[in-house]
Amino acid sequence: MAKRPSVVAHRGASEISPEHTLAAYQRAVTAGADGLECDVRLTSDGHLVCVHDRRIDRTSTGRGVLSTMSLEELDVFDWGSWKNPWAELDDESELAGPDLTKVLTLETLLATVRDAGRPIELAIETKHPTRYAGLVERRLIETLDRFGWAHPKVGSESPARVMSFSWLSLRRMRSMAPGVRTVLLMDRIPLRFRDGSLPTGVSYAGPSVELVAAHPEYVDRAHKHGHQVHVWTVNTAEDVRYCHALGVDAIISDRPELAVATLAEHPDRPPLPAARSRRRTGLPR
Repeated sequence: MAKRPSVVAHRGASEISPEHTLAAYQRAVTAGADGLECDVRLTSDGHLVCVHDRRIDRTSTGRGVLSTMSLEELDVFDWGSWKNPWAELDDESELAGPDLTKVLTLETLLATVRDAGRPIELAIETKHPTRYAGLVERRLIETLDRFGWAHPKVGSESPARVMSFSWLSLRRMRSMAPGVRTVLLMDRIPLRFRDGSLPTGVSYAGPSVELVAAHPEYVDRAHKHGHQVHVWTVNTAEDVRYCHALGVDAIISDRPELAVATLAEHPDRPPLPAARSRRRTGLPR
């Protein structure tokens, strides 16, 4: 029986809970996700925080460019109420606990993974371009080092892997922390890598679900080159089954509960369907 793909919660259980909040990640862990995905950006005072957008307007009560603000300034804002602005919180709400809707630092998320009580992987996406360029990767390695995850011992693997659309970001990671696995995110496949190969030092391929639907043969090609395939953003039961049938290694989803439940219904690798619809839901890339 082929191993089922792992389920990685995209920004936490972000369809239901506010993305990148501690509440979203706690929900994903409870749902049985195998891994957690986050984006990281650097504050003006050198902290890595889990925020997708360059500006904070969409996901907080503040306004402005994140990289110009300190962690203390970001901490003032509410990072959860945008998701369900009409909801009134009570003591039973998943967002009612302390700090669950504060800006989330990478360090706090790493501690959550460490203390989860079971093995959980962490997929960290570096966002580029940014005014801080390679300082993002240096700070990332320093943070991982504090958990012993930047330079794993021979024969062991760090629970963290680094993803990016930027080859340069992954090249920096390879240079400074060669033991950390890397994922090249793709919304198109460069011509010279259509045979399934990847740039030197890149561990895994990270195509979109639309890309593998358009080029299903790519999964086998990448596997023949020894690369895993991690697909984003897989948000319907149809797409979960499709990716499972293709033999992908990881599914990155805003809906980890649905992905886990769908895979439980089909533990064996299903036959590849004749066609897949083009529907897609999800957050901005």
